[in-house]
Amino acid sequence: MPDAETRFNEMIVLLKERDYRLTPQRVELVRLIAASEGHPGAAQLYAKIKARFPTMSLATVYKTLALLKDMGQVLEIDLRDDSHYDGNRPQPHPHLVCVKCNQILDGEMELDPLALQKVEQTSGYTILRPQVTFYGLCPACKRES
Repeated sequence: MPDAETRFNEMIVLLKERDYRLTPQRVELVRLIAASEGHPGAAQLYAKIKARFPTMSLATVYKTLALLKDMGQVLEIDLRDDSHYDGNRPQPHPHLVCVKCNQILDGEMELDPLALQKVEQTSGYTILRPQVTFYGLCPACKRES
């Protein structure tokens, strides 16, 4: 995983190459995503930015996240009532989600390209964005049960 400054610069270069506006709010959001530990939700990112940019809207956060997702720079982890984002490891990898506390961890394994190819061949689908999520109980919630 690249350091935050390297990751930030990668995303900024890609936005510039595609002629997207680099407003101070967008730059700050990219900086937060690049430096984030874990998998923040849009509301969490918005709360951090709002202090510095009080006129910024939550819609701007969602639009920028959608743009970065379409560019392959963040992975969206869809939870039941919210989405969280992984901007540090945008390449497909598994996530583990606790169904009790919603903690999200990265699974430390690579997705098998041959398995993905087999799924495409047997289903007829062209896979654009593979995502594997395992739902269960984290160690802390398991101890509580």
